[in-house]
Amino acid sequence: MSERTVLIVDDEEEMRLLVSMYLENAGFRCLEAEDGEEALALLSQHSVDAVLLDIMMPKQDGFAVCARIREQSDVPILFLTALGEEWDKVKGFKLGGDDYIVKPFSPGELIARLEAVLRRVRRGRENDGRLQFGDLVIDEKGRTVTVGSEPVKLTLKEFELLLFLAKHRGQAFSRDDLLVHVWGYDYTGNARTVDTHVKTLRMKMKDAGRHIQTVWGIGYKFEG
Repeated sequence: MSERTVLIVDDEEEMRLLVSMYLENAGFRCLEAEDGEEALALLSQHSVDAVLLDIMMPKQDGFAVCARIREQSDVPILFLTALGEEWDKVKGFKLGGDDYIVKPFSPGELIARLEAVLRRVRRGRENDGRLQFGDLVIDEKGRTVTVGSEPVKLTLKEFELLLFLAKHRGQAFSRDDLLVHVWGYDYTGNARTVDTHVKTLRMKMKDAGRHIQTVWGIGYKFEG
Protein backbone atom coordinates (compact mmCIF):
# COMPACT_ATOMS: atom_id res chain seq x y z
CA MET A 1 0.00 0.00 0.00
CA SER A 2 1.31 3.44 -0.89
CA GLU A 3 1.66 6.10 1.76
CA ARG A 4 -1.62 7.73 2.69
CA THR A 5 -1.40 11.45 3.25
CA VAL A 6 -2.92 13.24 6.24
CA LEU A 7 -3.11 17.02 6.62
CA ILE A 8 -2.70 18.14 10.25
CA VAL A 9 -4.18 21.59 10.96
CA ASP A 10 -3.28 23.01 14.37
CA ASP A 11 -1.82 26.34 15.46
CA GLU A 12 0.36 24.63 18.09
CA GLU A 13 3.61 23.41 16.57
CA GLU A 14 4.26 20.91 19.36
CA MET A 15 0.90 19.25 18.76
CA ARG A 16 1.51 19.05 15.00
CA LEU A 17 4.91 17.43 15.59
CA LEU A 18 3.47 14.95 18.09
CA VAL A 19 0.62 13.90 15.81
CA SER A 20 3.00 13.70 12.83
CA MET A 21 5.24 11.35 14.80
CA TYR A 22 2.31 9.08 15.67
CA LEU A 23 1.08 8.98 12.08
CA GLU A 24 4.46 8.53 10.44
CA ASN A 25 5.20 5.62 12.77
CA ALA A 26 1.97 4.06 11.49
CA GLY A 27 3.01 4.51 7.85
CA PHE A 28 1.26 7.76 6.96
CA ARG A 29 2.73 10.77 5.17
CA CYS A 30 1.99 14.08 6.88
CA LEU A 31 1.44 17.65 5.76
CA GLU A 32 1.14 20.44 8.32
CA ALA A 33 -0.74 23.74 8.42
CA GLU A 34 -0.90 26.24 11.29
CA ASP A 35 -4.15 27.90 10.19
CA GLY A 36 -7.10 27.56 7.85
CA GLU A 37 -5.67 29.55 4.97
CA GLU A 38 -2.53 27.42 4.83
CA ALA A 39 -4.67 24.28 5.06
CA LEU A 40 -6.84 25.29 2.12
CA ALA A 41 -3.76 26.14 0.07
CA LEU A 42 -2.23 22.73 0.76
CA LEU A 43 -5.48 20.97 -0.14
CA SER A 44 -5.46 22.69 -3.52
CA GLN A 45 -1.90 21.52 -4.17
CA HIS A 46 -1.84 17.97 -2.81
CA SER A 47 -3.89 14.80 -2.86
CA VAL A 48 -4.89 14.25 0.78
CA ASP A 49 -6.58 11.18 2.28
CA ALA A 50 -7.79 12.82 5.51
CA VAL A 51 -7.65 16.05 7.52
CA LEU A 52 -7.05 16.25 11.28
CA LEU A 53 -8.47 19.61 12.30
CA ASP A 54 -8.13 21.55 15.54
CA ILE A 55 -10.97 23.90 16.49
CA MET A 56 -9.45 26.63 18.64
CA MET A 57 -7.21 28.45 16.16
CA PRO A 58 -6.59 32.14 15.40
CA LYS A 59 -8.00 33.87 12.29
CA GLN A 60 -10.58 31.15 11.62
CA ASP A 61 -11.66 28.44 14.02
CA GLY A 62 -11.83 24.81 12.95
CA PHE A 63 -15.59 24.94 12.39
CA ALA A 64 -15.18 27.70 9.79
CA VAL A 65 -12.30 25.84 8.15
CA CYS A 66 -14.38 22.65 7.98
CA ALA A 67 -17.21 24.51 6.26
CA ARG A 68 -14.81 25.97 3.70
CA ILE A 69 -13.25 22.58 3.00
CA ARG A 70 -16.70 21.09 2.45
CA GLU A 71 -17.39 23.70 -0.21
CA GLN A 72 -14.74 22.12 -2.41
CA SER A 73 -13.98 18.61 -1.15
CA ASP A 74 -15.47 15.58 0.62
CA VAL A 75 -12.10 14.52 2.04
CA PRO A 76 -12.59 12.86 5.47
CA ILE A 77 -12.26 15.37 8.35
CA LEU A 78 -11.55 14.36 11.92
CA PHE A 79 -11.72 17.06 14.57
CA LEU A 80 -8.85 16.79 17.05
CA THR A 81 -9.58 19.21 19.86
CA ALA A 82 -9.76 19.95 23.58
CA LEU A 83 -13.42 21.00 23.24
CA GLY A 84 -15.34 18.02 24.54
CA GLU A 85 -18.83 19.41 25.10
CA GLU A 86 -21.71 17.66 23.36
CA TRP A 87 -22.73 20.89 21.60
CA ASP A 88 -19.28 21.21 20.02
CA LYS A 89 -19.38 17.61 18.80
CA VAL A 90 -22.84 18.02 17.32
CA LYS A 91 -21.79 21.21 15.54
CA GLY A 92 -18.70 19.50 14.14
CA PHE A 93 -20.70 16.62 12.71
CA LYS A 94 -23.36 18.95 11.26
CA LEU A 95 -20.67 20.91 9.43
CA GLY A 96 -19.41 17.74 7.76
CA GLY A 97 -16.91 16.23 10.18
CA ASP A 98 -16.46 12.46 10.03
CA ASP A 99 -15.20 11.95 13.59
CA TYR A 100 -14.44 13.95 16.72
CA ILE A 101 -11.46 13.06 18.95
CA VAL A 102 -11.04 14.87 22.25
CA LYS A 103 -7.58 15.70 23.60
CA PRO A 104 -5.77 14.13 25.35
CA PHE A 105 -5.78 10.95 23.28
CA SER A 106 -3.54 7.92 22.91
CA PRO A 107 -1.63 7.12 19.70
CA GLY A 108 -3.55 3.86 19.46
CA GLU A 109 -6.94 5.56 19.61
CA LEU A 110 -5.94 8.16 17.02
CA ILE A 111 -4.68 5.61 14.51
CA ALA A 112 -7.62 3.23 15.06
CA ARG A 113 -10.23 5.94 14.56
CA LEU A 114 -8.46 7.37 11.53
CA GLU A 115 -8.26 3.92 9.93
CA ALA A 116 -11.95 3.31 10.71
CA VAL A 117 -12.99 6.55 9.01
CA LEU A 118 -10.87 5.78 5.95
CA ARG A 119 -12.41 2.30 5.66
CA ARG A 120 -15.95 3.62 6.08
CA VAL A 121 -15.53 6.38 3.52
CA ARG A 122 -13.93 4.07 0.97
CA ARG A 123 -16.72 1.50 1.27
CA GLY A 124 -19.30 4.24 0.82
CA ARG A 125 -17.61 5.50 -2.33
CA GLU A 126 -17.37 2.01 -3.80
CA ASN A 127 -21.03 1.28 -3.06
CA ASP A 128 -22.25 4.32 -5.02
CA GLY A 129 -20.04 3.61 -8.02
CA ARG A 130 -17.23 5.92 -6.98
CA LEU A 131 -13.71 5.06 -5.97
CA GLN A 132 -11.95 7.59 -3.76
CA PHE A 133 -8.29 7.74 -2.86
CA GLY A 134 -7.62 10.95 -0.96
CA ASP A 135 -8.73 13.80 -3.23
CA LEU A 136 -8.81 11.52 -6.27
CA VAL A 137 -12.37 10.45 -7.12
CA ILE A 138 -13.14 8.09 -9.99
CA ASP A 139 -16.84 8.00 -10.84
CA GLU A 140 -17.46 4.85 -12.85
CA LYS A 141 -21.12 5.62 -13.56
CA GLY A 142 -20.52 9.23 -14.53
CA ARG A 143 -17.23 8.40 -16.31
CA THR A 144 -15.53 11.33 -14.61
CA VAL A 145 -12.36 11.88 -12.60
CA THR A 146 -11.69 14.72 -10.19
CA VAL A 147 -8.73 15.67 -8.04
CA GLY A 148 -9.98 17.89 -5.23
CA SER A 149 -12.53 20.15 -6.90
CA GLU A 150 -10.77 20.08 -10.27
CA PRO A 151 -12.06 17.81 -13.07
CA VAL A 152 -9.43 15.79 -14.93
CA LYS A 153 -10.17 15.47 -18.64
CA LEU A 154 -9.28 12.00 -19.85
CA THR A 155 -9.69 10.14 -23.11
CA LEU A 156 -11.78 6.95 -23.12
CA LYS A 157 -8.76 4.65 -22.90
CA GLU A 158 -7.07 6.78 -20.24
CA PHE A 159 -10.20 6.53 -18.11
CA GLU A 160 -10.58 2.79 -18.68
CA LEU A 161 -6.93 2.17 -17.83
CA LEU A 162 -7.15 4.21 -14.63
CA LEU A 163 -10.42 2.56 -13.60
CA PHE A 164 -9.09 -0.95 -14.23
CA LEU A 165 -5.94 -0.36 -12.19
CA ALA A 166 -7.88 1.34 -9.37
CA LYS A 167 -10.41 -1.50 -9.14
CA HIS A 168 -7.51 -3.94 -8.80
CA ARG A 169 -5.40 -1.82 -6.45
CA GLY A 170 -2.29 -3.51 -5.15
CA GLN A 171 -2.15 -5.97 -8.05
CA ALA A 172 0.69 -5.68 -10.58
CA PHE A 173 -0.09 -6.10 -14.28
CA SER A 174 2.27 -6.49 -17.21
CA ARG A 175 1.85 -4.28 -20.25
CA ASP A 176 0.48 -7.24 -22.20
CA ASP A 177 -2.07 -7.93 -19.44
CA LEU A 178 -3.23 -4.32 -19.56
CA LEU A 179 -3.53 -4.40 -23.35
CA VAL A 180 -5.80 -7.44 -23.10
CA HIS A 181 -7.97 -6.08 -20.27
CA VAL A 182 -8.26 -2.46 -21.46
CA TRP A 183 -7.68 -2.51 -25.22
CA GLY A 184 -9.03 -6.00 -25.93
CA TYR A 185 -7.75 -9.27 -27.38
CA ASP A 186 -7.90 -8.01 -30.94
CA TYR A 187 -5.64 -5.01 -30.32
CA THR A 188 -2.58 -5.21 -32.60
CA GLY A 189 -0.63 -2.13 -31.48
CA ASN A 190 2.65 -1.93 -29.59
CA ALA A 191 2.68 -2.67 -25.85
CA ARG A 192 4.46 0.64 -25.32
CA THR A 193 1.14 2.38 -25.83
CA VAL A 194 0.51 1.48 -22.18
CA ASP A 195 3.58 3.49 -21.15
CA THR A 196 2.33 6.47 -23.14
CA HIS A 197 -1.08 6.37 -21.50
CA VAL A 198 0.41 6.00 -18.01
CA LYS A 199 2.73 8.94 -18.62
CA THR A 200 -0.19 11.10 -19.75
CA LEU A 201 -2.35 10.01 -16.82
CA ARG A 202 0.34 10.94 -14.32
CA MET A 203 0.79 14.32 -15.95
CA LYS A 204 -2.94 15.11 -15.98
CA MET A 205 -3.50 13.87 -12.40
CA LYS A 206 -0.52 15.82 -11.02
CA ASP A 207 0.16 14.86 -7.40
CA ALA A 208 -2.55 12.18 -7.51
CA GLY A 209 -0.56 10.47 -10.25
CA ARG A 210 1.54 8.93 -7.47
CA HIS A 211 -1.16 6.27 -7.12
CA ILE A 212 -0.02 4.68 -10.40
CA GLN A 213 3.24 2.96 -9.57
CA THR A 214 5.82 1.31 -11.79
CA VAL A 215 6.67 -2.28 -10.89
CA TRP A 216 10.12 -2.80 -12.36
CA GLY A 217 10.40 -5.88 -14.54
CA ILE A 218 6.61 -6.33 -14.63
CA GLY A 219 4.55 -3.26 -15.47
CA TYR A 220 2.23 -1.14 -13.36
CA LYS A 221 -0.07 -1.23 -10.33
CA PHE A 222 -2.37 1.16 -8.49
CA GLU A 223 -1.85 1.82 -4.79
CA GLY A 224 -4.09 3.89 -2.56
